[in-house]
Amino acid sequence: MQIAIYILIGVIAILHIYFLWFEMFAWTTKGRKIFKKLSPELFEPTKPLAANQGLYNGFLAAGLLWTFFIQNAIWKYNVALFFLGCIAIAGIYGALTAEKKIFFVQALPALIAILLILIR
Repeated sequence: MQIAIYILIGVIAILHIYFLWFEMFAWTTKGRKIFKKLSPELFEPTKPLAANQGLYNGFLAAGLLWTFFIQNAIWKYNVALFFLGCIAIAGIYGALTAEKKIFFVQALPALIAILLILIR
């Protein structure tokens, strides 16, 4: 169970590092291909907003990666639960306000990790 938790936390952290890169550095190029519903002329003016979102995703990834270096098991899981909870809430909010697939990409993996931590 411990290995599954670590793998899932690592995958979620990598996803958020990708979100950081995408939102901070590829918003006006790759963003147009991914978010086809948005008008192409919206990407340039929203570049600072996307970069800000990317920075927050980087903080979430850093928090999850931090858990791999915490020696105390109680603190390790409490820190992981905090950051996974932040990710789950952000994913649920994004699914309700922006696009439903955000739930499956962001919130669901975090919720599964939280469940695995709680039942370990």
